[in-house]
Amino acid sequence: MATSLTLQNDASLAQGYVKVNGTTSATFTTSGITGNLTGNVTGSLTAGGSLTLATAQTATGTAVDFTGIPSWAKRITVMFNKVGTNGSSVIRLQLGDAGGIETTGYAGSKYGLSPGNTCFGSLWNTSGAEIVDGNVINNLSELAGIVYITLVGSNLWIFSGSTANTTSGNGATVTNGTKTLSDTLTQLRITTVNGTDTFDAGTINISFEG
Repeated sequence: MATSLTLQNDASLAQGYVKVNGTTSATFTTSGITGNLTGNVTGSLTAGGSLTLATAQTATGTAVDFTGIPSWAKRITVMFNKVGTNGSSVIRLQLGDAGGIETTGYAGSKYGLSPGNTCFGSLWNTSGAEIVDGNVINNLSELAGIVYITLVGSNLWIFSGSTANTTSGNGATVTNGTKTLSDTLTQLRITTVNGTDTFDAGTINISFEG
């Protein structure tokens, strides 16, 4: 039996079709392709399939902001490279939407481990996701690590990650928690609990994927 392959379009809906023997096998729209694909697929992936690396920022001032996060982002990775401050206030992450950075509604806990295997644990301050325990940081500390922020649905985000003190040997911190935004995430901020300590070392970057 011969195979009939036809290409058709629907101008009223701005979409096209691939039909095999009269049956639609794939639909093409500006949002992507719907259908069953097998074999080798080449080309570029955009929303829903790409990983985008932002521009790394030098850690300075009282806060480092990343804006312009696309609405299709489902997971954000925050990367810290030898980040330090001039004080001992705990570093934290805050999320934001079109209405700005949100400073309430964070729930989670962090656990620090010292070189002597002493474990310290405490709840976050509800104003942000804390990524380091106060017992493993001081004004000489420089932190390295990764925190993942993953969308569950309905603007609910989960935090999970760890950081290590790369200078004074005061150990590492594991942190986990949640935050529900009032709207779609578009930005995030790295700052400190007291809001006045300033960053004086290191770089921070993020990547996001759909």
